[in-house]
Amino acid sequence: MSDVIRLEYRDITMRFAQGTGKMLTAISGVSFAVRDGEVVSLIGPSGCGKSTLLNIGSGLSAPSEGQAFVDGERVEGPNAHVAFMLQKDLLLPWRTIAENVMFGVEIQRLPLAERKRRAQTLLESLGLAEFSGHYPHQLSGGMRQRVALARTLAVDPSVLLLDEPFSAVDAQTRMVLQRELAQTLKRAGKTALLITHDLLEAVTLSDRVLVMSKRPGHIIDEIKIELPGRDNPIARRREPKVAEYVARLMDRLDIGGTPLEAGATA
Repeated sequence: MSDVIRLEYRDITMRFAQGTGKMLTAISGVSFAVRDGEVVSLIGPSGCGKSTLLNIGSGLSAPSEGQAFVDGERVEGPNAHVAFMLQKDLLLPWRTIAENVMFGVEIQRLPLAERKRRAQTLLESLGLAEFSGHYPHQLSGGMRQRVALARTLAVDPSVLLLDEPFSAVDAQTRMVLQRELAQTLKRAGKTALLITHDLLEAVTLSDRVLVMSKRPGHIIDEIKIELPGRDNPIARRREPKVAEYVARLMDRLDIGGTPLEAGATA
């Protein structure tokens, strides 16, 4: 992992207008950076602004205050350096699996031969090559999420923004997808910011975990995950220290106790 910063948030505050006309502060003064090749998980109570931060990083939303940067350039709108993967696969039902993977690079107007090459390479790496001519309805939920991951990687982004990408699949499929994501990120040397409510997923997939407070969300803790084999989260699950990390995250989130107050400090 290098010291090059791929994604950075500087003093981000986000406010939304409510139906009453009053302003709601969703995020307050959030600053952090993600280095090249690093995987960082963002956890916190529902409504604390995690997805809003991804929207800001991708250029889909502009912050009320502060700035976001990707590869040293200020984010002022959607750009080719960032790719977004959501909870739902959002595959186009009238396109084959290969055509779905090629959708992003088609928008980028890459030559057809290059689109096909990227799709074939990614589908092979994710064990889906034999299904390239199938349609989304012919695949299981887990396979569809792998296709969504391939589509995300096909545009060759500097940064992947992952918003609970495996929350809709069963526990066993989720572990398999976690392993495939980890191996793919390692192999491609990609940088990722992951939102998850699964504390075990956060620990086993990440180099660091950032904990946010209740709304207005801000960073209250940063936990460095010192475990071997980030590219093998299933093996990481067997490490004795995993339980210690999960317990610490539970303590910071006050799970089972009083919900985090917005003014909580690290």
